[in-house]
Amino acid sequence: MAMLQTPWQERVAKKRQECDNKIPPEWRIPKDILSSLKPPLAENKNDLIRNDAVRNSGVLTDREYDITEKYTVKELLAALASGALTSVEVTTAYCKRAAVAQQLVGCLTETMFPEAQERAQYLDSMREKGQLTGPLHGLPVSIKDNFHYKGTEATIGMVAFMDQVSTDSSPLVDILLELGAVIYVKTNVPQTMMSCEAQNNVFGRTLNPWNTALTPGGSSGGEGALIALRGSPLGVGTDIGGSIRVPALCCGTYGFRPSSQRVPNDRMRRCTTPGMSFVLSVAGPLCLDLEGIQIFFNALSTITPALHDSTILDIPWRKLSRFPPNRKLRIGLFPKHPIFPLHPPIKRTLASAASLLTAAGHEIIPLTPAESLLMQLNEVAMHLFGLDTAAQNHVLFAGEPLAPALAHIGTQIERLRPIYTPSITPNPGDVPDKLERLALLNARRAALRDMYRALWAKYNLDACLAPPAQSTAVPHDGFGLAPYTIFLNCLDYPSIVIPFGEVGDADAGVSFVAGEKQVAPAYDYDLLKGAPCAVQLFTTTLRDEECLQIANVVDRVLNRAG
Repeated sequence: MAMLQTPWQERVAKKRQECDNKIPPEWRIPKDILSSLKPPLAENKNDLIRNDAVRNSGVLTDREYDITEKYTVKELLAALASGALTSVEVTTAYCKRAAVAQQLVGCLTETMFPEAQERAQYLDSMREKGQLTGPLHGLPVSIKDNFHYKGTEATIGMVAFMDQVSTDSSPLVDILLELGAVIYVKTNVPQTMMSCEAQNNVFGRTLNPWNTALTPGGSSGGEGALIALRGSPLGVGTDIGGSIRVPALCCGTYGFRPSSQRVPNDRMRRCTTPGMSFVLSVAGPLCLDLEGIQIFFNALSTITPALHDSTILDIPWRKLSRFPPNRKLRIGLFPKHPIFPLHPPIKRTLASAASLLTAAGHEIIPLTPAESLLMQLNEVAMHLFGLDTAAQNHVLFAGEPLAPALAHIGTQIERLRPIYTPSITPNPGDVPDKLERLALLNARRAALRDMYRALWAKYNLDACLAPPAQSTAVPHDGFGLAPYTIFLNCLDYPSIVIPFGEVGDADAGVSFVAGEKQVAPAYDYDLLKGAPCAVQLFTTTLRDEECLQIANVVDRVLNRAG
């Protein structure tokens, strides 16, 4: 590689200015509104959602505000199909709201506002002829920055990938367009996309709209923040260790991680070595309503995605029979692990969810820490991730500094070493040959997967309920490891995060301090008060349809939906 000549700081400054210039002057938030927030935003508690910062910005008309605020995905699609709303007005409303969100929390990377409005005009002309282009006709959909969108960049927050314009779109982007969607923005990610944060040296830091002093999670953190601010009705992220589910938890949205090779995920911007894919990344939706998640998969089922992407399984999305009204579920209750204790709000939320499901007649089967295999699966996953050093090499090549969140993960791993006794023999770190190491890890993962098969059969489980993380959103760069999501990537089990409550009075006065042999983020009730809480539900590999169906049952119990 030839060394880059222009200092990365100059290239970044130019890129940021170019992105900023794409926001029309009339979409700018007045300075007096911005000055009413407590600066610096990343260090002070600003609740942009409860204080309705979007309406107060004055950028959206009342009608545009209502379009973005009062419609579910299903209702938007119905209004677009009937002509009650035009694609132009819906697209314009979401473009403006996304622009406001960007000015408030820094959630966007690329914006395609003029192109989106031009496409919306085309879609409206088709509808006037009596033709809908697909099940997502006219619906604005946001995408994570690692998706290629022809004519834009996919830098994934890495200086090494700047100034590389995408000549083609990723298959899933082409599919969404074929289904009638309007792609209008791309969203921010962390450096290397391997931390539960959304900060990088190219686009800066994304803030959590519920509390700007907290992280929105990652790596699909820009998606989580944008959707929480209702700057997108439906977004698509990716997940290799919790990257959809952690932002869903932190930002109070639904987020679904499908089984690998169910949703097109090829020809993306990656910072890994081609061919070195050991824990597969998956693409999946984030949304403020569970029905929107289902609509995403229903839309995909109307075509044959495998004809667009050779890396996925040619398995149609199955239509399941409706649950009988008296159908009772057998749900395993995932335990906290002694090394990774749960913050009080997460512990309370999980217990409350189990109690409500029991009261609704469902059977809760508590699992033990030994049965959970949490540490063993995390151990395999972390060793697999460590086989490829391409991401670190890209950072070093560009001469940019390492992101603080990545350094914090390294600190937590070092803290973990004397606490946890490795379960793999020989220790993978002592095996110099990478192929031998890979074979050792694959064999261990296969054994753990078979143990989970036996566990599922032993208790005749329909699903498992688990914490999505040790904590809610925490201060920036403080999240660290994600043990309660990574283990499911290692198993390749579909899983969904369901919002449920928030940090509140029930958590006041409950202390939490990690012990000497524990790893956990710091806990500060006063800072976290008001942060969204959630639970995680999972089923076994390729039971994605069942996972969503059971999630609907659980969601109705927990949130009294429907």
